[in-house]
Amino acid sequence: MSASSREMGPSLTPEILSHLGLANKTAAWGTLGTLRTFLSFSVDKDVQRLLKAITGQGVDCGAIVDVLTNRSREQRQLISRAFQERTQQDLLKSLQAALSGNLEKIVVALLQSAAQFDAQELRTALKASDSAEDVTMEILATRTPPQLQECLAAYGHHFQVEAEDDIKSKTSGILRDLLLALTKGGRESYSGIIDYNLAEQDVQALRQDEGRSTEGPWVLILTQRNPKHLTRVFEQYQRRTGQELEEAVRTRFRGDARAALLSLASVIRNTPLYFADKLHRALQESEPNYQVLMRILISRSETDLLSIRAEFKKKFGKSLYSSLQDAVTGDCRSALLALCRAEDI
Repeated sequence: MSASSREMGPSLTPEILSHLGLANKTAAWGTLGTLRTFLSFSVDKDVQRLLKAITGQGVDCGAIVDVLTNRSREQRQLISRAFQERTQQDLLKSLQAALSGNLEKIVVALLQSAAQFDAQELRTALKASDSAEDVTMEILATRTPPQLQECLAAYGHHFQVEAEDDIKSKTSGILRDLLLALTKGGRESYSGIIDYNLAEQDVQALRQDEGRSTEGPWVLILTQRNPKHLTRVFEQYQRRTGQELEEAVRTRFRGDARAALLSLASVIRNTPLYFADKLHRALQESEPNYQVLMRILISRSETDLLSIRAEFKKKFGKSLYSSLQDAVTGDCRSALLALCRAEDI
């Protein structure tokens, strides 16, 4: 994460809620996602509309996108089951036969369970050496313990091998240790009490001489401590050394290990900003990285995409929606814009 990224400050979630008049009513708002439960949901109407979209004269991509990007994942699962019961056909296979390209990939992802989707992305990343660190760290470091547990269970069920075994065979060194530690989902929960002594001990452990074997403390501290504690550790580290923790990472580590530690620090500091940075990089490539765009917009659409949008606009001076409009082409454009939802003024 760049120095400019860290200057953005804490998460914009409270600011978003205050503008919505819900700063103290997060339960009423329910989510900072762009996609929520559709209140006028009728599974029968949705099944009929999708059936008409794929069996009429020409495929009605607009209708498919409209239904699937306006229903929660739980509602989409209900539609899939109802479609099977009423037509004796598998909705996913029917849509795959009717669609192609990136739109087909988006539809497949939308109809999978969150655990299946994450497991597939994790498997693909571990099989592709050029993305193992980036995607694996993203999934393992940003999912809640229950989400991670379900993802790993789905991985083992669908691929007949444990994710931990693939990580051991595809990675090495501190990167492997970091990823394996994250798979355990053992990060401590915040008790509401700041342990100043532990924070000081952690700072001292991270400051051990470069010439010694110091990987162990980095793995333990960054994968086990709760984010609020780590925020204090980061602050104390900078006061003691005169440099941010990320600068020490750049000095001490190389290659995938350095990239993984920097990603993890970015997640800990500000998760929505971490995703905003990834989306921006995906859009800045000569050809947009559609896989990254799809994965983030779909996986965060019911979680914190509003916060990600706010961080994107604050840092880059342009809304995520406008950036997608300018960069994305093809049949998947309407689906990605629908997931993003709206312009940020």
